[in-house]
Amino acid sequence: MRLLLHATRCAAALLMVCNVPALARDKTVWSYEGGLFVITNGAIASGPCFRLAGRVTAGDFFDHLKRFDKESGTIFRRGTETVENFPDRLTLTFLVHDHYDLTCPPREENPDAPKYLTRAMMSSLHLYLYWKRGVELRPVENVERTFFAVRELIPKAAAQAHGLPEKLEWTYEYIVPSAGVPLTDSLVLILRDEENRMVARVAARL
Repeated sequence: MRLLLHATRCAAALLMVCNVPALARDKTVWSYEGGLFVITNGAIASGPCFRLAGRVTAGDFFDHLKRFDKESGTIFRRGTETVENFPDRLTLTFLVHDHYDLTCPPREENPDAPKYLTRAMMSSLHLYLYWKRGVELRPVENVERTFFAVRELIPKAAAQAHGLPEKLEWTYEYIVPSAGVPLTDSLVLILRDEENRMVARVAARL
């Protein structure tokens, strides 16, 4: 039920950053209203597949942030102010729930594998956060979890009455220290199981 946070130096997923490009002669402008949105699919070895979706926010910081890609290079601005670094801290919020599509391993390979996430499975996963610059991964330190919840997608009583499996959704929120981190760095989220196998990876970047 709890997702533990680890910072280690051990080093593809789908990435979706919700931004809006606008073309103007020699430049492209990107806006980040609402923050940085991320989404990826994951799979537990010999177990279920799942969807991880969330976003990175920091008050109204991203609502007024724009990236300008010019022939001379990339700059970030909030209004008339040029910005180089993230604010002192970011809020990372994400959900995890069962999900199946073409990225999920075929069931024929292991027909008896569990089909749905359980509390025990989620309790066994570990969260790793890194700042990424080029190919370098730097563990994020002093991360604080501020919220955790498990929501029943199908009420337990109704599931039992109709012989349905328990289907749940997990919500997590973390405060991520980011003072002095350049906006050109990306925040990488990795989930690993008890055997240290990576079950999901996604990055939030500008």
